[in-house]
Amino acid sequence: MGPSREGPEGAAQAAIHQVNRAMSDKRQLQAEPDTDEAARRLNAVAAEMHFGPETPLALDSGVSLAPFTIAYQTYGTLNAAKSNVVLVCHALTLDQYVASRNPITGKPGGWWPAMVGPGLPLDTDRYFIICPNVIGGCMGTTGPKDIDPKTGKPYGLSFPVITIGDMVRAQAMLLDRLGIADIFCVVGGSMGGMQVLQWAAAYPERVFSAIPLATAARHSAQNIAFHEVGRQAIMADPDWRAGNYLAEGTTPSKGLAVARMAAHITYLSEAALHRKFGRNLQDREKITYGFDADFQIESYLRHQGLTFVDRFDANSYLYITRAMDYFDLAADYGGVLANAFKGTKTRFCVVSFTSDWLFPTSESRQTVHALNAAAANVSFIEIATDKGHDAFLLDEPEMFATLGGFIGSAARRRGLVK
Repeated sequence: MGPSREGPEGAAQAAIHQVNRAMSDKRQLQAEPDTDEAARRLNAVAAEMHFGPETPLALDSGVSLAPFTIAYQTYGTLNAAKSNVVLVCHALTLDQYVASRNPITGKPGGWWPAMVGPGLPLDTDRYFIICPNVIGGCMGTTGPKDIDPKTGKPYGLSFPVITIGDMVRAQAMLLDRLGIADIFCVVGGSMGGMQVLQWAAAYPERVFSAIPLATAARHSAQNIAFHEVGRQAIMADPDWRAGNYLAEGTTPSKGLAVARMAAHITYLSEAALHRKFGRNLQDREKITYGFDADFQIESYLRHQGLTFVDRFDANSYLYITRAMDYFDLAADYGGVLANAFKGTKTRFCVVSFTSDWLFPTSESRQTVHALNAAAANVSFIEIATDKGHDAFLLDEPEMFATLGGFIGSAARRRGLVK
């Protein structure tokens, strides 16, 4: 994004206009029955990388995982120097389909349509986007629902416990296999932001720029508590069968739906809930004096729970929430977060949102203070919004302008653009 003669405000408005125009073009493509043209413009490719017994993934728990597979999506074109790579790290219940149709839900455009595409901040005409499904996931990457080669049955709870560090280590192995030595930018929100911070700490020489959004360098007691409620809901479902539900032909749908309902509340804000639903009744004029979904918010949460069980594995939910709970970056560096970034040359842009009570701005500030203590190159912005934690996934023009400017500046320093 080039300089504006109108100053910062004019540049921001220009960036917002560019994103709006690109989003309009993208929506027009997605509205067409045939989405081949949309995929062509994105140069979207679905792929899997298999690692055999001779290439195990060393886990933080002390055990090794082998063989294993990483499923991933790419968008755009890798340049000759392999210097235009953007790694997108997904959040807890998302997947590799960051900008293309999800094969299970059929939803076009992916989960970050305002960020990834031609003319958008992560411009597929300029950058090569890679989004892998995390280890422990359920969209093609090896996780608890996959077959354990030792038994010929689904892993279930015999799958080893994983960490954010394990997810990033697997991603590094994927990039090694692809012959990609370093990353122009690594970006992600929530659990994806944890992966961004882990990448910057574990592989500083491989990360030119990093964008952690709506995240923290460690999981709080409150967030661990919410996750435990969700896990207990799953494990209390009789159809969970001690994690062996796939082998026994059942699915703990009710427990997983409740887990999703509880978690989804934390992704929103009170203001957003009031604006969307208030105390409005659902398809009725009076309360029923019963336990049906009298209120719109009840119906909405039930819908979120029911649709979630069609696309996510219950045991994966247990494993991935546990990985987030274990995340404490400072603990790996003598209890001092600044030590995680000592000597780093990575350029950082840290973003938080005023109404995010799941990962409040105070936690982003702790990361920024640690980066400042390490003399890192860091920018920080708190964006005013009432959309809650999910704001990083939604239409936030100030975020688009900020990230477009940061990425454009980093691209010029990298020599990707003039």
